[in-house]
Amino acid sequence: MPLSFQKLFFALTFIIGLFVVMVVAKSILIPLSLALLIAFILYPIVKKLESWGLNKLFATFLSLLMVFAIIGGIITLFSAEIMNLADEVNNFTEKIMRTFSDAIVYINGNINFIEDLNKDELVENGKKWLEKSSGSLLQNTFSSTAAFLTGLLTTVIFSFLFLIYSRGLTNAFIAFGDEENKGRIFKMLKNIQSVGKKYLTGMFLLILILGFANSIGLWIIGIDSPFLFGFLAATLSIVPYVGTTVGATIPALYAFMSFDSLWMPAAVIILFWGIQVIESNFLSPKIVGSNLNVNALVSIFSLLVGAAVWGIAGMILFLPFAAILKVVCEEFDQLKPVALLIGNDISDGSTAPKAWKWVEKVKGWFKKKKG
Repeated sequence: MPLSFQKLFFALTFIIGLFVVMVVAKSILIPLSLALLIAFILYPIVKKLESWGLNKLFATFLSLLMVFAIIGGIITLFSAEIMNLADEVNNFTEKIMRTFSDAIVYINGNINFIEDLNKDELVENGKKWLEKSSGSLLQNTFSSTAAFLTGLLTTVIFSFLFLIYSRGLTNAFIAFGDEENKGRIFKMLKNIQSVGKKYLTGMFLLILILGFANSIGLWIIGIDSPFLFGFLAATLSIVPYVGTTVGATIPALYAFMSFDSLWMPAAVIILFWGIQVIESNFLSPKIVGSNLNVNALVSIFSLLVGAAVWGIAGMILFLPFAAILKVVCEEFDQLKPVALLIGNDISDGSTAPKAWKWVEKVKGWFKKKKG
């Protein structure tokens, strides 16, 4: 089989150039990508409102207003609990400093790095360091907040424009193809919109289920503000693997700081571990995984590449991008091998979760008994 070094060179150059553009222009591309996904999920709502007699402009405005009303309601619902947690930050800071100092003094007592290490002096030095760094921390917080609000406003504007000009943009993309391929291009664009909509719908449903499961579990254990911690962990699960770990660590640290017993943080960790097992083996494959149809290898790779290129935003966006890339590659004969690499078809079933294998065994037993 002959190998074309010219085609290989052009392919590598294109990939490298694409990543350079994504890094350099990420301040524009991240809001643009988020807006595109938001437009995917709001497009059916806009079409439904139009069928009720509303014009496109008002239907688009109403759909975006509905999204902001939901977000604002959620923030209002948890604002009181957030303020209560903010009042406890100073107590937690002092307790963390004392715990950290105890650990340093214990290690120094066994290894003896520093002579005459005093715990109280170590705590005071830590407090002074925190006071000095609070100014830069506040400055970074303001700059991060300003950047977030700017990106949010840009995302809203892009979403509005995508929905307003959806028909014109669709016709423009279809016009790039030949007359005989216009039907296939339209079908491809519909599939891309469907993948984005199903991904966001599935993630929203998964967050609701995980949020209530986490909250009820934390409430039974006796953690303060269970719904805040429960839905925070569920929201962080948008970021695969990493978000789930961070979401479980926050309430575990809160339990460790709030209670003298080690049973409380241990119970929190066990709770989130159990929910994670159920989510990974049952909920996510059915709610989100079936919609995306992306194998685990590509999921992890897209997570790493997204984190390297766009940070947390890339970790969230690159997984649906991989599913969209699969849809695009399926329409071109030369790129169908790429679609096969992205999809679940490369798995022979031997790597399926053990929980699913047990479910299949149980189904088989019931079928035998009925027979």
